[in-house]
Amino acid sequence: MTDFTGPLAEFDRALSLATTPDAPFDALLALTRAVVGAKLFTFMTADMETGTARRAYTSHPADYPVSGTKPIRYDRWFETVHGNRECFVANTLADIATVFPDHELIGRLGCGSVINLPVVLGDTLVGTVNMLDVEHHYTPERVALAKDWLSVPAKAAYLASRGLAAGMN
Repeated sequence: MTDFTGPLAEFDRALSLATTPDAPFDALLALTRAVVGAKLFTFMTADMETGTARRAYTSHPADYPVSGTKPIRYDRWFETVHGNRECFVANTLADIATVFPDHELIGRLGCGSVINLPVVLGDTLVGTVNMLDVEHHYTPERVALAKDWLSVPAKAAYLASRGLAAGMN
């Protein structure tokens, strides 16, 4: 098994030093790039009570700004991520196009594969870590690494960011 204890220790240190709501996600982005790679990275929160999602963090603010909310779409992506609590994986732009209306922008950014890792707390989907890279990048091995090495840090980053945001109010 691959050893990512160094990047995990760096994540832990960065998380402990975080003073802004973006800092925990900056740390998660660095860990994600070390573990599975990601040209484009976002963290979406999910509010199941209101049925809305919000981009809480982005590696590409010009292309994918952090603003507003959008309705959660109840489709095969939702069933995979929310219903089954599994990663949604697509490894071609054509497959991405079947669930993401912004597939053309994804392609223009040089991405053609995606992993959406569900973040579940208290048996409730609170968000997803969205990793995108070139076509066929997210092999079964990389998907397994994402699940094994990013699930707990994603929860920690979400909670830390939320706590820091609440402290700034």
